[in-house]
Amino acid sequence: MPKILLFVFLLLFSYHLQAQTWEIGGSLGAAGYIGDLNINNPVKVSGISGGLFVKRNFDGYLSARLTFSYGKFGAADSTSSSQQFRDRNLSFTDGVKEVSAIGEFNFLKYIPDAGPNKFTPFIYAGIGLTSYAPRTIYNGASVDLRELKTEGQPAPYGGHTAVIPYGVGIKYNIAGKFNLAADIGYRYTFTDYLDDVSSVYADKSKLNGIARALSDRSGERTGTYIGSVGTQRGDFKPRDTYFLIGFSISYTFVTQRCYY
Repeated sequence: MPKILLFVFLLLFSYHLQAQTWEIGGSLGAAGYIGDLNINNPVKVSGISGGLFVKRNFDGYLSARLTFSYGKFGAADSTSSSQQFRDRNLSFTDGVKEVSAIGEFNFLKYIPDAGPNKFTPFIYAGIGLTSYAPRTIYNGASVDLRELKTEGQPAPYGGHTAVIPYGVGIKYNIAGKFNLAADIGYRYTFTDYLDDVSSVYADKSKLNGIARALSDRSGERTGTYIGSVGTQRGDFKPRDTYFLIGFSISYTFVTQRCYY
């Protein structure tokens, strides 16, 4: 996957080689996820995000960027409006680290300090690789969930997933070659375990210690455990999604050739 990312970036990088500008920047913002503990709200913010990027602008409309992003998000059934979720009583936090190669398209021709437009809406899409590690709090301590195999998996699920980033935003030339931008981008993933929840309750007799306790947490609140073997634990959808909301500032190295 890292080789694919490099290839995509270099392919985009080589486009319109005659009119190029470099851009570097960073972002801060928010993060959230849609999955088994949040099935209905696609804009529910539950954490923070940040990132760094280097971008190659081509002709005022197209660009390619290589980005490193971090996002932290989570969810807790105990805060849900659904009684069914509150009875289940699961919770998690996850910190994802993403490297992505992204192509960007401006709706208006945009060259800071040189072009005809001070702002432009834009869209983007690309490919990336994300590491993830869901955790939860148990008896006051943070616990790594992957190795516990809380749904009775024969082996722990992976710690990385390919992602497809896509999103929209708006950028503005605030002064000289400095830019401000705001965007929201979703990540289509290839895992259902960002939250450690996917399908059915495991046979607790085959789990040990803390894995048994965290496979079914319903009784912690009610005293009655609902997680009988084979009954529904997750939403059975094959993918989780996360999103990053970014507010970025960047500097563009505009050369003489970009004026033509």
